[in-house]
Amino acid sequence: MYRLVNMQSEVIVKPYTEEGSKKVQVADMFNNIAPKYDFLNRFLSAGIDKKWRRRAIKELCKENPKTILDVATGTADFALAALQANPDKIIGIDISDKMLQIGKEKIAHKSLNEKIQLMLGDSEHLPFENNTFDAVTVAFGVRNFENLTQGLTEILRVLKPNGTLLVLEFSNPRKFPIKQLYRFYSKYILPTIGWIISRDRAAYTYLPESIKAFPDGEKFLHICSSVGYNETKWIPLTMGICSIYIAKKHA
Repeated sequence: MYRLVNMQSEVIVKPYTEEGSKKVQVADMFNNIAPKYDFLNRFLSAGIDKKWRRRAIKELCKENPKTILDVATGTADFALAALQANPDKIIGIDISDKMLQIGKEKIAHKSLNEKIQLMLGDSEHLPFENNTFDAVTVAFGVRNFENLTQGLTEILRVLKPNGTLLVLEFSNPRKFPIKQLYRFYSKYILPTIGWIISRDRAAYTYLPESIKAFPDGEKFLHICSSVGYNETKWIPLTMGICSIYIAKKHA
Protein backbone atom coordinates (compact mmCIF):
# COMPACT_ATOMS: atom_id res chain seq x y z
CA MET A 1 0.00 0.00 0.00
CA TYR A 2 1.50 3.32 -1.03
CA ARG A 3 1.67 6.36 1.23
CA LEU A 4 1.76 10.03 0.29
CA VAL A 5 4.00 12.16 2.48
CA ASN A 6 4.19 15.93 2.24
CA MET A 7 7.71 17.22 2.79
CA GLN A 8 8.60 20.84 1.97
CA SER A 9 5.68 21.08 -0.48
CA GLU A 10 6.84 17.97 -2.34
CA VAL A 11 4.64 14.90 -2.57
CA ILE A 12 6.68 11.77 -1.97
CA VAL A 13 5.20 8.40 -2.84
CA LYS A 14 6.44 5.30 -1.03
CA PRO A 15 5.54 1.73 -1.97
CA TYR A 16 4.74 0.30 1.44
CA THR A 17 4.55 2.51 4.54
CA GLU A 18 4.89 6.12 5.64
CA GLU A 19 7.81 5.23 7.90
CA GLY A 20 11.30 4.63 6.62
CA SER A 21 13.33 5.59 3.57
CA LYS A 22 11.72 5.64 0.14
CA LYS A 23 15.03 4.41 -1.26
CA VAL A 24 15.01 1.29 0.91
CA GLN A 25 11.36 0.57 0.14
CA VAL A 26 11.88 0.98 -3.61
CA ALA A 27 14.86 -1.39 -3.46
CA ASP A 28 12.76 -3.94 -1.56
CA MET A 29 9.91 -3.55 -4.04
CA PHE A 30 12.09 -4.18 -7.09
CA ASN A 31 13.79 -7.10 -5.37
CA ASN A 32 10.32 -8.58 -4.81
CA ILE A 33 9.10 -8.18 -8.39
CA ALA A 34 12.42 -8.72 -10.22
CA PRO A 35 11.59 -12.23 -11.57
CA LYS A 36 8.40 -10.92 -13.25
CA TYR A 37 9.53 -7.38 -14.04
CA ASP A 38 10.49 -7.74 -17.71
CA PHE A 39 7.42 -9.83 -18.54
CA LEU A 40 5.08 -7.36 -16.85
CA ASN A 41 6.70 -4.42 -18.65
CA ARG A 42 6.01 -6.03 -22.02
CA PHE A 43 2.53 -7.24 -21.05
CA LEU A 44 1.22 -4.11 -19.34
CA SER A 45 2.49 -1.77 -22.06
CA ALA A 46 1.50 -4.09 -24.93
CA GLY A 47 5.12 -3.90 -26.05
CA ILE A 48 5.06 -0.12 -26.58
CA ASP A 49 7.90 0.28 -24.04
CA LYS A 50 10.27 -1.14 -26.68
CA LYS A 51 9.19 1.58 -29.11
CA TRP A 52 9.78 4.24 -26.45
CA ARG A 53 13.29 2.94 -25.80
CA ARG A 54 14.10 2.94 -29.51
CA ARG A 55 12.94 6.55 -29.80
CA ALA A 56 15.08 7.57 -26.82
CA ILE A 57 18.11 5.73 -28.19
CA LYS A 58 17.66 7.60 -31.47
CA GLU A 59 18.12 10.85 -29.52
CA LEU A 60 21.10 9.41 -27.64
CA CYS A 61 22.84 8.40 -30.87
CA LYS A 62 22.84 12.05 -31.97
CA GLU A 63 25.26 12.80 -29.11
CA ASN A 64 27.78 10.11 -30.10
CA PRO A 65 28.71 9.36 -26.46
CA LYS A 66 31.77 7.21 -25.77
CA THR A 67 31.10 6.74 -22.05
CA ILE A 68 27.55 6.23 -20.75
CA LEU A 69 26.18 5.88 -17.23
CA ASP A 70 22.74 4.26 -17.03
CA VAL A 71 21.19 5.19 -13.68
CA ALA A 72 18.40 2.97 -12.31
CA THR A 73 19.46 0.43 -14.92
CA GLY A 74 17.25 -2.34 -13.49
CA THR A 75 17.55 -5.44 -15.66
CA ALA A 76 19.76 -3.53 -18.12
CA ASP A 77 17.27 -3.24 -21.00
CA PHE A 78 18.20 0.38 -21.69
CA ALA A 79 21.93 -0.23 -21.20
CA LEU A 80 21.78 -2.99 -23.80
CA ALA A 81 19.78 -0.82 -26.18
CA ALA A 82 22.31 2.01 -25.73
CA LEU A 83 24.92 -0.10 -27.50
CA GLN A 84 23.34 1.23 -30.69
CA ALA A 85 25.07 4.54 -29.91
CA ASN A 86 28.41 2.68 -30.29
CA PRO A 87 29.97 3.74 -26.97
CA ASP A 88 33.28 2.42 -25.68
CA LYS A 89 31.83 1.66 -22.22
CA ILE A 90 28.47 1.57 -20.45
CA ILE A 91 28.11 1.40 -16.68
CA GLY A 92 24.72 0.61 -15.18
CA ILE A 93 23.90 1.35 -11.56
CA ASP A 94 20.84 0.35 -9.53
CA ILE A 95 19.71 -0.06 -5.90
CA SER A 96 18.14 -3.50 -6.47
CA ASP A 97 20.62 -6.36 -6.42
CA LYS A 98 18.07 -8.86 -7.77
CA MET A 99 17.27 -6.67 -10.76
CA LEU A 100 21.00 -6.32 -11.40
CA GLN A 101 21.46 -10.07 -11.25
CA ILE A 102 18.95 -10.52 -14.07
CA GLY A 103 20.70 -7.79 -16.03
CA LYS A 104 24.09 -9.44 -15.53
CA GLU A 105 22.69 -12.72 -16.86
CA LYS A 106 21.45 -10.95 -20.01
CA ILE A 107 24.82 -9.30 -20.54
CA ALA A 108 26.75 -12.53 -19.99
CA HIS A 109 24.41 -14.40 -22.37
CA LYS A 110 25.29 -11.88 -25.08
CA SER A 111 29.04 -11.98 -24.18
CA LEU A 112 29.04 -8.25 -23.46
CA ASN A 113 30.77 -8.20 -20.06
CA GLU A 114 33.67 -6.17 -21.45
CA LYS A 115 31.29 -3.56 -22.83
CA ILE A 116 28.68 -3.22 -20.06
CA GLN A 117 29.37 -3.24 -16.33
CA LEU A 118 26.61 -3.29 -13.70
CA MET A 119 27.03 -2.24 -10.09
CA LEU A 120 24.99 -1.62 -6.94
CA GLY A 121 24.49 2.02 -6.02
CA ASP A 122 22.06 4.93 -6.07
CA SER A 123 21.60 8.20 -7.90
CA GLU A 124 22.27 10.43 -4.90
CA HIS A 125 25.76 9.08 -4.18
CA LEU A 126 27.34 8.13 -7.49
CA PRO A 127 30.76 6.48 -6.96
CA PHE A 128 32.48 8.32 -9.80
CA GLU A 129 34.79 11.28 -10.24
CA ASN A 130 33.60 14.64 -11.54
CA ASN A 131 33.30 14.98 -15.33
CA THR A 132 33.43 11.24 -16.08
CA PHE A 133 30.63 10.50 -18.59
CA ASP A 134 29.63 11.85 -21.98
CA ALA A 135 26.01 10.88 -21.31
CA VAL A 136 23.86 9.77 -18.39
CA THR A 137 20.58 7.99 -19.07
CA VAL A 138 17.67 7.18 -16.75
CA ALA A 139 14.86 5.03 -18.16
CA PHE A 140 11.69 4.75 -16.05
CA GLY A 141 13.63 5.40 -12.86
CA VAL A 142 13.88 9.11 -12.16
CA ARG A 143 10.49 9.22 -10.43
CA ASN A 144 11.86 6.65 -7.96
CA PHE A 145 14.61 8.97 -6.74
CA GLU A 146 14.18 9.71 -3.05
CA ASN A 147 15.47 13.25 -3.57
CA LEU A 148 14.97 14.30 -7.19
CA THR A 149 17.00 17.51 -6.95
CA GLN A 150 19.93 15.78 -5.29
CA GLY A 151 19.89 12.96 -7.84
CA LEU A 152 19.88 15.37 -10.77
CA THR A 153 22.66 17.43 -9.17
CA GLU A 154 24.78 14.32 -8.66
CA ILE A 155 24.26 13.29 -12.28
CA LEU A 156 25.31 16.79 -13.37
CA ARG A 157 28.52 16.40 -11.34
CA VAL A 158 29.62 13.21 -13.12
CA LEU A 159 28.72 14.49 -16.60
CA LYS A 160 31.53 15.93 -18.69
CA PRO A 161 31.18 19.53 -19.89
CA ASN A 162 28.78 19.48 -22.88
CA GLY A 163 27.59 16.07 -21.64
CA THR A 164 23.96 15.01 -22.03
CA LEU A 165 21.31 13.83 -19.59
CA LEU A 166 18.60 11.74 -21.27
CA VAL A 167 15.56 10.70 -19.24
CA LEU A 168 12.78 8.40 -20.43
CA GLU A 169 9.86 8.47 -18.03
CA PHE A 170 6.13 7.93 -17.75
CA SER A 171 4.04 11.10 -17.72
CA ASN A 172 0.43 12.12 -17.27
CA PRO A 173 -1.68 12.49 -20.44
CA ARG A 174 -3.47 15.82 -20.57
CA LYS A 175 -5.99 15.47 -23.40
CA PHE A 176 -9.44 13.86 -23.58
CA PRO A 177 -10.08 10.94 -23.89
CA ILE A 178 -6.63 9.43 -23.33
CA LYS A 179 -6.38 11.17 -19.95
CA GLN A 180 -9.56 9.49 -18.68
CA LEU A 181 -8.74 6.10 -20.21
CA TYR A 182 -5.23 6.16 -18.77
CA ARG A 183 -6.53 6.99 -15.29
CA PHE A 184 -8.99 4.10 -15.42
CA TYR A 185 -6.31 1.68 -16.62
CA SER A 186 -3.85 2.88 -13.96
CA LYS A 187 -6.35 2.72 -11.11
CA TYR A 188 -8.08 -0.58 -11.83
CA ILE A 189 -6.44 -2.75 -14.49
CA LEU A 190 -2.72 -2.26 -13.92
CA PRO A 191 -2.72 -2.97 -10.14
CA THR A 192 -4.92 -6.04 -10.57
CA ILE A 193 -2.82 -7.64 -13.30
CA GLY A 194 0.40 -6.65 -11.53
CA TRP A 195 -0.75 -8.31 -8.31
CA ILE A 196 -1.94 -11.49 -10.02
CA ILE A 197 1.42 -11.99 -11.73
CA SER A 198 3.90 -10.55 -9.22
CA ARG A 199 1.93 -11.13 -5.98
CA ASP A 200 2.99 -7.66 -4.82
CA ARG A 201 -0.11 -5.46 -4.92
CA ALA A 202 1.74 -2.46 -3.45
CA ALA A 203 4.28 -2.40 -6.28
CA TYR A 204 1.66 -1.93 -8.98
CA THR A 205 -0.33 0.52 -6.90
CA TYR A 206 2.86 2.51 -6.33
CA LEU A 207 3.55 2.69 -10.08
CA PRO A 208 0.56 4.85 -11.12
CA GLU A 209 0.73 6.91 -7.92
CA SER A 210 4.42 7.68 -8.48
CA ILE A 211 3.63 8.74 -12.05
CA LYS A 212 0.79 10.96 -10.86
CA ALA A 213 3.04 12.64 -8.27
CA PHE A 214 6.03 13.12 -10.59
CA PRO A 215 6.62 16.72 -11.78
CA ASP A 216 6.49 15.95 -15.49
CA GLY A 217 6.69 18.11 -18.59
CA GLU A 218 7.73 21.72 -18.14
CA LYS A 219 7.96 21.23 -14.35
CA PHE A 220 10.71 18.67 -14.79
CA LEU A 221 12.56 20.92 -17.23
CA HIS A 222 12.35 23.74 -14.68
CA ILE A 223 13.90 21.51 -12.00
CA CYS A 224 16.71 20.55 -14.39
CA SER A 225 17.40 24.22 -15.15
CA SER A 226 17.34 25.12 -11.45
CA VAL A 227 20.18 22.71 -10.64
CA GLY A 228 22.37 23.86 -13.54
CA TYR A 229 21.39 22.13 -16.78
CA ASN A 230 20.79 24.07 -19.98
CA GLU A 231 19.37 23.38 -23.45
CA THR A 232 16.50 21.44 -21.89
CA LYS A 233 14.03 19.68 -24.16
CA TRP A 234 10.79 17.71 -23.66
CA ILE A 235 9.50 15.20 -26.23
CA PRO A 236 6.05 13.72 -25.40
CA LEU A 237 5.36 10.20 -26.73
CA THR A 238 2.14 8.21 -27.34
CA MET A 239 -0.26 11.05 -26.55
CA GLY A 240 1.64 12.03 -23.41
CA ILE A 241 1.81 8.62 -21.70
CA CYS A 242 5.60 8.74 -21.82
CA SER A 243 8.19 11.49 -22.30
CA ILE A 244 11.81 11.94 -23.27
CA TYR A 245 13.72 14.72 -21.52
CA ILE A 246 17.09 15.97 -22.71
CA ALA A 247 19.36 18.40 -20.87
CA LYS A 248 22.98 19.49 -21.29
CA LYS A 249 25.80 20.41 -18.94
CA HIS A 250 27.47 23.75 -19.54
CA ALA A 251 30.82 23.62 -21.33
